[in-house]
Amino acid sequence: MVKAQAKIQQMAFMLIGVFFFFALVGVFLISFKLSSVKKDADLLDERNALLLVTKLAESPEFSCGESFGGKRINCVDFDKMFVLKGNINTYGNFWGVYNIEVMKLDSNPEIECTSNTYPNCNSLKIYERDSQGFDYSTYVSLCRKDSYNSDIYDKCELAKLIVSYEKNEI
Repeated sequence: MVKAQAKIQQMAFMLIGVFFFFALVGVFLISFKLSSVKKDADLLDERNALLLVTKLAESPEFSCGESFGGKRINCVDFDKMFVLKGNINTYGNFWGVYNIEVMKLDSNPEIECTSNTYPNCNSLKIYERDSQGFDYSTYVSLCRKDSYNSDIYDKCELAKLIVSYEKNEI
């Protein structure tokens, strides 16, 4: 009887050992799969950010529409954006981003757009929160109406539309 009890006890310890082995293998596989999910989530966030930057340039709040002689692709109306900056509290978290900024690509020193410096400025922060994220940008035509000797003309410059996101923590 003692011999049978010893065999049962030996089998129980063996089953516990096998259980712990498979539990450790399961924990390893789950951690490996979760790291893969985090990478996939980061890639998806990056892809969505790139798509949103392009989509923002074509949104009614930013796009030139047909104001500058027909439909233009990646054309942003500087006047609309400056007015939108003053009314951004209405939109709040509408776009789901932390910062939206437009920067003209010129060699002048950076001048923040305010009511005193507009339109002779080259950096317009439309929406800004305290969080620091990662930036995605696209090149756009930054157009506005201007006048010279009483003639009104369309002035377009090359600019960068920059959108900032915060990485998701999993």
